[in-house]
Parts: sequence; structure tokens; C-alpha cells
Amino acid sequence: MAFRIAVSGLNAATASLDVAGNNIANSNTTGFKTARAQFSDVFATSNLGTASDAIGQGVGLSSVAQQFNQGNIAFTNNNLDLALNGKGFFVLEDVAGSRSYTRAGAFGVDDEGFVVNPTGQRLVAFQASAGVVSGAVGTLQLSTANINPQATTMMKVGVNLESTAVAPAAAFNPAVATSYNNSTSTTVFDSLGAEHLATVYFRKTGANQWDTHLRIDGDNAQTAATRTITFDGSGALQTAMPLNYGTFTPTSGAGAFTMDFDFSGTTQLASNFGVNTLNQNGFATGQLNGVDVDEEGIVLARFTNGQSQAQGQVALANFANPQGLQPIGDTGWAETNSSGAALVGAPGTASLGLMQSGALEESNADLAEQLVNVIVAQRNFQANAQMIQAEDEITQTIINIR
Repeated sequence: MAFRIAVSGLNAATASLDVAGNNIANSNTTGFKTARAQFSDVFATSNLGTASDAIGQGVGLSSVAQQFNQGNIAFTNNNLDLALNGKGFFVLEDVAGSRSYTRAGAFGVDDEGFVVNPTGQRLVAFQASAGVVSGAVGTLQLSTANINPQATTMMKVGVNLESTAVAPAAAFNPAVATSYNNSTSTTVFDSLGAEHLATVYFRKTGANQWDTHLRIDGDNAQTAATRTITFDGSGALQTAMPLNYGTFTPTSGAGAFTMDFDFSGTTQLASNFGVNTLNQNGFATGQLNGVDVDEEGIVLARFTNGQSQAQGQVALANFANPQGLQPIGDTGWAETNSSGAALVGAPGTASLGLMQSGALEESNADLAEQLVNVIVAQRNFQANAQMIQAEDEITQTIINIR
């Protein structure tokens, strides 16, 4: 029996060496999680149990448990490299619709625009429509289409008008600088994305009262309306907003459009004229310029016109018992009855971790610890081999009795 006990010890030591060797071999594997060999003693049992003076039958490998502690985060120059800081797994789907789970976030884009890992499995995400993320879950496909232009419909203007300014004597004429006090200009866009220069002129007409004039592309016929704004004694604007100067029809063939002007940030104080706010909501046609992923997993497409649009939100999965997951290779795991069903959610919600773009989670294998495990397993192997040798000598002594 001692031979069998020692052989079980040799098998256990070999299993320990195998586990440590696999951990060491994958010390540079992205998203790899170390395993730990767990053993239990073996006793001969019957329906009546085990005798109090029973001698054990050796050792057996009870399980190889995955250790899902956090690995270090290493930064890269690829925005689609994703690292998880906290609990959770990326959800992958193959062409047959079968799902697996991983911590390895080295992703790229295939020829159809799907975000895939090196083995071609597609990343699962919450879908987006017109830049709005929904609760629908599917594979993440990036759109390379241009973003359509948007005509300007609102402009916010915040300036300070000098309260001590003198009202011009001449009638307003945009070509005559002495006929108005101040002006400011910005670019606006029509429905085709063409640029137009919009200029707002300010002309003092009395105490705490100013006329405003709009000209687009120097056109005097279409945008010749005058709108008056007034202020109280403390320089605060009193006129209700927004103001509208009528319709402008571009000569480019774009549709006619009107713009509301919001002067809410405008003041009249005893200081020089200054522009504090000047922005509008239109933009030209934009081409895809890059992709960013924020810590909540929102995938944002950046366009050449300065706009960005959500393409989806990376979905994460967690399990009641992650150690019950079945390793399937390629740094992936499959769901089992022991792990429980996948709980899918967005990064940063429930117990799920946050995401780091342009980074990868390194293997959590500690080389120093694994080398110590190798030494311990080696000594266990030698001790069990010595046990076999001792049993052999005893057996030989009995054989030699005459």
C-alpha cells in the first residue's frame, strides 16, 4: 500500500509542477489568470464510514482553481485596447452565436467594422442608434459613414457692452464703422454643411438701450431686421430671449433657415467691449477621424467636424462564482452550472469595474511566487520518490529472508 500512497504523492507533485509551469509560461499573456492546484487526502471508506484508526490512501487532486485577482494595467497606443479595473469579463461572441468571457482586451476592427479579438470573436455591447445607447445587446460594429451636416438653428452670444459708449450719430450702415459701436462674427452652417459668416452689430441708441443687427455673408436684403435689447441700472439684460432676425436663403441651393439668438450672457458695464460667449449648434459634414472609449465603456466615434457620436457601450458580465467558469483556451472561459448565469451590465454599475482605454491587463502570475511553488513541488516529488525507494528496500529485505 505504501507504494500506492507514494505514487499518489508523485502524481500530486507532478500536478503542482504542471500548474506552476503553466502559470510561468503565461506570465506575459494578456488577461491570463493563474491557477492553484488544490489537494485532498484519500481514505478507504464504506457505507459505515471510516475507521478511527484507518490509514490514509494518499492524496488526490481535488481541483485546479482559477485566481481572478486583478493584474497590473499596462498602457498601449491603441485606443481599442481595453483593460478592466475591477470585477467583470468582456463578452465575446463567435459567428455561430456562442458566447465566451475574457479579461484579455486586445481588440481591433475587422473588414466589416466589427470590433474583434485576435481570434476573430466579436465584442458584445449595448447598441446605439443615432448616437443614443439603448438596452439592446449585440455585437459592436463601428460605422465608417460620414456624419451628415446640421444647419445652425441657435447661436449664443455673450458680450459686455460698454455702458459709457456714445450713441453714433450716423444711420446704421455695416460698411461704415462709425455707424455702430461694436461687432462680432462667427461661422454658421446651412443644411448642406456650407459655411457662412454671421456678423452681429451693436449700436447704442439710448441709456441702457442698444439696437442689434444681423448680416450673413454681407447680405443686407434678407437679414436687415433690427432687434432692440435693454438693460437695467445694474447692467443686467432685461429683454426676453431668444431673438430672431428672419429667414436666410443661401445661394448654394441649401434650404432656407432661421437662427434664434440668445443674448442671455450679455451685460452692460463700465468696461471695454469684450466677447465672453460665441457659439452655435451647426456643423459641416464630418468623416470618421478616430474612436475613443471612456471609463464607462461608451464607444465614441470622432469626426473631422469636431463632433462625436456614440457607437455603443461595451457590455461586461459577472458571475456568482467566477471560479466555476470553465477555461476554454485563448484566455477565455465558458459559463457552467457551477459559475451561475452571466449577469450582463454596463461598466461601473452594480459590482462591475471601470474600463481603461489604450491599456491592457497583464497576467496576474507572480514569477517569484511561482518559482517557489516549483521548488516546493520538486521537493515533494523527491520525498515521495524517496518513500518508494525505502519501501522497495523493505520489500527486498523480506524477500531475502531464508
